[in-house]
Amino acid sequence: MKIALIGGTGFVGSAVLEELLRRGHAVTALARNTGKYAPREGLAVVRADALDAGQVSAAVAGQDAVVDAYNPGWTEPQIHDLFLRGTDAILDGVQAAGVKRVLVVGGAGSLYVAPGLQLVDTPEFPAAYKQGALAAREALNRIRQRGALDWTFLSPPIGLAPGERTGAYRVGTDDVPMDGGQPAGISVADLAVAIVDEIESPRHVQRRFVAYR
Repeated sequence: MKIALIGGTGFVGSAVLEELLRRGHAVTALARNTGKYAPREGLAVVRADALDAGQVSAAVAGQDAVVDAYNPGWTEPQIHDLFLRGTDAILDGVQAAGVKRVLVVGGAGSLYVAPGLQLVDTPEFPAAYKQGALAAREALNRIRQRGALDWTFLSPPIGLAPGERTGAYRVGTDDVPMDGGQPAGISVADLAVAIVDEIESPRHVQRRFVAYR
């Protein structure tokens, strides 16, 4: 497949890039700074700003699907506004280009810990991540209004961390997944497996899901 990737130098995005190339897909990575990518077989890098819908549209035209792993950075003071601006611009650009399939990597904050209570609203939620998590929750709300797109929103579990690729994972929907009495986790490599599996064989079109070990 021809897959456009946004945010391919980030924690999740770089793992997705490896998994896409491992499976032989042709990847077009969008980047403001193309020098962040080393030349790779199967990889084309296009200069484009994720905050500019016109640039996104031009870069993703002709692709089979788009993986949006955009994140302005957890230490970015404007993370809330930039995350939403980026999400809107990316989805506007994807729609304008006529690409139907897009997978958006979100956060765990909008998962439920109890009926009516999302993780980001709990007192224990880390302040350093709250603005980004609130933005990701709002992004999901906005994405749900995009009926013209075959979108999927992926929330990682609480315990997302570096680790080996096993190729095994379980799938949930809107609740924080648990492993015994503790929140479940997953390696970023296995999260990337779940992402590329969903692109290759869609099972959660116009839905959110969570992948965990």
